[in-house]
Amino acid sequence: MKFSQIVLIKGAGDLASGIGHKLFQSGFPVVMTDLQHPTAIRRTVSFSSAILEKQYTIENVVAEHALHFEQVQQIIQQNKIAVITDPLCQILQQLRPHIFIEATISKKNTGIHLTDAPIVLGIGPGYTAPQDCHAVVETKRGHHLGRVYYQGSALPNTGIPGNIEGFTKERLLLSPCQGIFKTERNIADKVQQGDVIATVQNQPLVAPISGVIRGLLAHGTPVEKNMKSGDIDPRNEVSYCFTISDKARAIAGGVLEAILHLL
Repeated sequence: MKFSQIVLIKGAGDLASGIGHKLFQSGFPVVMTDLQHPTAIRRTVSFSSAILEKQYTIENVVAEHALHFEQVQQIIQQNKIAVITDPLCQILQQLRPHIFIEATISKKNTGIHLTDAPIVLGIGPGYTAPQDCHAVVETKRGHHLGRVYYQGSALPNTGIPGNIEGFTKERLLLSPCQGIFKTERNIADKVQQGDVIATVQNQPLVAPISGVIRGLLAHGTPVEKNMKSGDIDPRNEVSYCFTISDKARAIAGGVLEAILHLL
């Protein structure tokens, strides 16, 4: 490791994992937090999968699930990313990181403060620099993706997913009701429009378009009504399911720029 400054990332979904991967590869020790039942649909490129599988690798970077604070320290010393189940990010007080990044992509401030660490970054809308954090990184696709704001906020959330091959909202699988998500499908499966992908309380979720399942909740995940549960990629490129996206890399580049600027 080149740097002694520990990075704590709240969230371990695909965008947060792109950030964690970039910073780890750049020489920072990285700790990430997530839910007991992670809700990232792009599980194959989310370090939150370490919570389900104990250890998970993305593009040659290994993350391991830590059960308590002492294990976090051990995993860091083994040159791995440590992922801990900690929805409220209580480890912030124990770890006292030099760099704290809110990357749950909640589109609102989940309770971070400028005083949480020497460097505090907000990812996406919901944060204003320098009131809430030292910098904000843009997450909206387009000309400003990955831009760092040292004053002001990211662009407002539109609620419309990124356009892929002309499809936006049409790509998504949304839970029809509250319940337990059940599926026999896997990420990278090719499906046709109308195929049953999963059920919740015996209500089916069908593929809205044909393509490759790029994202899918794990079988047994508790869901709420209209919760994002899957993503169909019309490009039919299986390799995209297992590699960090262009969006995540752009955001991660902005994060690295902000950290080096603020150190």
